[in-house]
Amino acid sequence: MEASSGYKDYVAGLMAGVATVITGHPFDTVKVKLQKYNTEAGGVKYKNGLHCATRILQTEGVKGLYRGATSSFIGMAFESSLSFGIYSQTKRFLQGEIDGGKPQPHAIVPSAAFGGAIISFILCPSELVKVSDARVPNFLLYLEYHLCNVVFQCRMQVQGTDFMVAKSTRFSGPRECALKTVQQEGLTGMFRGGLATLLRESVGNAVFFSTYEYARYFMHLQLKGASSESTQLIDVGVGLMSGGLGGIAFWSAVLPLDVAKTIIQTTPTPEKNHSRNPFSVLNLIYRRSGLRGCYTGLGPTLVRAFPANAAAIVAWELSAKLLGIRRDQ
Repeated sequence: MEASSGYKDYVAGLMAGVATVITGHPFDTVKVKLQKYNTEAGGVKYKNGLHCATRILQTEGVKGLYRGATSSFIGMAFESSLSFGIYSQTKRFLQGEIDGGKPQPHAIVPSAAFGGAIISFILCPSELVKVSDARVPNFLLYLEYHLCNVVFQCRMQVQGTDFMVAKSTRFSGPRECALKTVQQEGLTGMFRGGLATLLRESVGNAVFFSTYEYARYFMHLQLKGASSESTQLIDVGVGLMSGGLGGIAFWSAVLPLDVAKTIIQTTPTPEKNHSRNPFSVLNLIYRRSGLRGCYTGLGPTLVRAFPANAAAIVAWELSAKLLGIRRDQ
């Protein structure tokens, strides 16, 4: 891309975020509900991702799949703007040249990880508002209790109206959820699960952009002899495939951290034996549910990952072209 692209990198990233939410939020809602309710000791609430989605549609309609989407649009817009913008500009700085050649890991990995670390500070409070509606009196025993009252996208997503999930304190919207969280836990409550989010985003972004860049590079090599008339279609196709593969690689690598984050964000106000260390949480989940428990929600997550990230990459690349940001093949 051009060294003078400046703010345009961030605008293109913002468009990628909008495309991601529109495409992927329903899948994310299903993932969060599975992570929350299928890890409690009372038994599995949903048979699989399809069963969970069907229950949501039956009890809440399509709007149930977009529960917590308001905070998602805000969070994802800023997240993607910063993620893609920081990644593009940092990589360009480290490479010292136009990025049209062979992918350079020494520039891709640190640039992506740095962008991921920065956006984690935006994602943590935004996702906290999403995941609500299930807290327990003692964290170390959370798998042994029926989940009751909770806390902000995870808090809003988990709440719902499905009769299969015990009724609990409701939040009328993200604002009320955020205000109650601050009242009960202070400003630090907004960053519950911050370490897990930081690790998920830094590691995940490095995996995502590495997979995307290499997949894009090798696919363009194979299609190098294509006619100029089909170039636009090829670019879209390559974007869809490389973005989708990047998304699958991202979640395959960091889903356990995401499961830990969801549990940390939806447990009660910390008590003396409560742990916010994601590795301690994963150890507990592993002892209770095995490796399968650490990958709770894998199905809907991967189903979401391909189309959501494919849409994000295509939106990013097309926006970059419209904004005059040049990227050699």
